[in-house]
Amino acid sequence: MELLGEIERTQEAPIAAAAGIAARVIGGGGVVHTFGTGHSRMGVEELFPRYGSYPGFHPVVELSTTFYTQVAGANGMRQAMFIERVEGLAEQILANYELRPTDAAIVFSVSGLNAVPIEMAMGLRKAGVPVVAVTSSRETYAVEPGHPSGTRLADHADVVIDLRTPVGDALCRVEGLAEPVGPGSTLAVVAVVNEIKVRTAELLAADGLVPPVISSAKLVGRQRSDELFEAAYLEHARRAGEVLRKPGL
Repeated sequence: MELLGEIERTQEAPIAAAAGIAARVIGGGGVVHTFGTGHSRMGVEELFPRYGSYPGFHPVVELSTTFYTQVAGANGMRQAMFIERVEGLAEQILANYELRPTDAAIVFSVSGLNAVPIEMAMGLRKAGVPVVAVTSSRETYAVEPGHPSGTRLADHADVVIDLRTPVGDALCRVEGLAEPVGPGSTLAVVAVVNEIKVRTAELLAADGLVPPVISSAKLVGRQRSDELFEAAYLEHARRAGEVLRKPGL
């Protein structure tokens, strides 16, 4: 609760700015690319697709940087944590897309120090795409950046939303235990992205431009739920198809 209160007190302006960018892009028929590695992928999944969400947010999920369900062995955490630091990978990911200045992006990285999210933001901005960075200032400025550019994710963003999480992320001290437990970044990210999602919907609704919202049958009935599901996914497919790189581009 303290963490969420701190976000509420300090991040009003950047959250409002992010929603304004998203509403302009989605209302204009474009996409807001969303990207994160490791646990930062959760922010991407929370935006779309799920109940209470709508097309326009375009998830870019690179499984090699996020899939470590097995923890050890093949597809384990060692590999995922290594891959998110590999320079040049972001360029290969972005090569799949037509990067349009009329779109935007939200890049998640709590530390803001790994190569892939930094270079993802660099590549997007180089193409003229506005970037919102969601990161932790305490984490990112706790050490010197290791990227060859000497920069952090926040250095390559038009808007920076600070998650306000402490160095090391964990929030709670336990008697008899030297290390803190209970990381707060996921809670913070989920709160921030849903605030952006709702505020964006408010701005879109004011202009009558909200895309179909995926809704539970328990709320709107089975027929309406199915209709909204189909309409939302077809609309997402249309937008996603437009930004996939085409032959000759």
